Amino acid sequence: MKQSSVATAVSPELVEAVRVRLARSGVEPSAAHVAVALRAERAVLGDAEILAVARVLCADLIGAGPLEPLLAESEVTDVLVNGPREVWIDDGRGLRRTSVVFPDEDAVRRLAQRLASAAGRRLDDACPYVDARLAGGVRLHAVLPPVAAGGTCLSLRLPPRRTFTLPDLVGAGTIRADVVPVLTAVIESRLAFLVTGGTGTGKTTLLSALLSLADPGDRLLLVEDSAELRPLHPHIVRLESRPANLEGAGGVCLRDLVRQALRMRPDRLVVGEVRGAEVVDLLAALNTGHEGGCGTLHANTAADVPPRLEALACAAGLSREAVHSQIAAALDVVIHLVRDHAGGRRRVAEICMMIRRPSGLVDAEPALTFSSDGCVTTGPGLPALTARAPGIVRRPYGPARLDHYRGRPEGPVVTRRSPDGSAPDVLGTLP
Repeated sequence: MKQSSVATAVSPELVEAVRVRLARSGVEPSAAHVAVALRAERAVLGDAEILAVARVLCADLIGAGPLEPLLAESEVTDVLVNGPREVWIDDGRGLRRTSVVFPDEDAVRRLAQRLASAAGRRLDDACPYVDARLAGGVRLHAVLPPVAAGGTCLSLRLPPRRTFTLPDLVGAGTIRADVVPVLTAVIESRLAFLVTGGTGTGKTTLLSALLSLADPGDRLLLVEDSAELRPLHPHIVRLESRPANLEGAGGVCLRDLVRQALRMRPDRLVVGEVRGAEVVDLLAALNTGHEGGCGTLHANTAADVPPRLEALACAAGLSREAVHSQIAAALDVVIHLVRDHAGGRRRVAEICMMIRRPSGLVDAEPALTFSSDGCVTTGPGLPALTARAPGIVRRPYGPARLDHYRGRPEGPVVTRRSPDGSAPDVLGTLP
């Protein structure tokens, strides 16, 4: 009998009996102890079958049960469970349904509660939802019925398994090859920037790749909810937030960590995801000589970034005028990512400059815009970008060209649409 057929032949009664026996004995549910418990249940199985069944039971008792094979796939970033009969994954090509199913609703509920318990969180009828971080950086969200009407819902977000470099992202179609010098100049010029986009657009992946370009002599302070950033850099210090325990005590939030990071002599302060009151301390830090700071932010479009920052900072106690003054002084660039509906490709859609208007409010002004069909258009923010990043030079003679200071060969034509929407005006080429 093959191991796969053995796995499918394990009865729920045997699994439950082994679970009860291990709980009563108080031993760790390792493969060896599971095998001992199986023999104690007088299961008539050979050694090879015992090992196969032990793997199945270990997945059910201490792992993710039927989800284990999905979590082991290298390209999978999200595993989503909508009740016992629907399991979906995202492996970079968009969401797709798998053939994995659970025996019943109770099996999904037990898995959700066990994962929540492993993270030190409570999940039951009195507290029917949980948002937690598991060992290894996996982010867990779970909702129980009747809040989830169709059955227990699980969402598992896996951390990146490797660090992508800019050439890797060029190969994946996330960024154009001729934009690499522009992004490099942003890092070398120590501009403060945010990588923005919706959920699953690749913000953390791109930020890791950009931080890998930082000067090896820089000390990077990474402040995150979970350690997802993995830049290729020799001097990294990580600070991770900590959720409160079951009694609601002992929590350490991102805002606390940003304040601690400022006392640790950072050359670059990085907030993995700006989503709360920590935005106030980050903006203040970037206004006190900490150049090159950066982070990620959820936003639908680049134009929505200033209102999003305004909402977060005003909720933390700043006035609207103070928020925009801080944004204007602290942030330089927004790099916005989107995910195409067709094929699920993640790509950079815009590079914008944060420009303060006479009204005192800050707007994200497009400098370079990239369409899904590969066209590049320039915007009114391009002069500000080239002025702030000395590595980008706009030559005044002939058609204006956007060249990198390293003198790379000329690339595709950069265009800008005329005001009436007719044929584009040729402005020059990207390096």
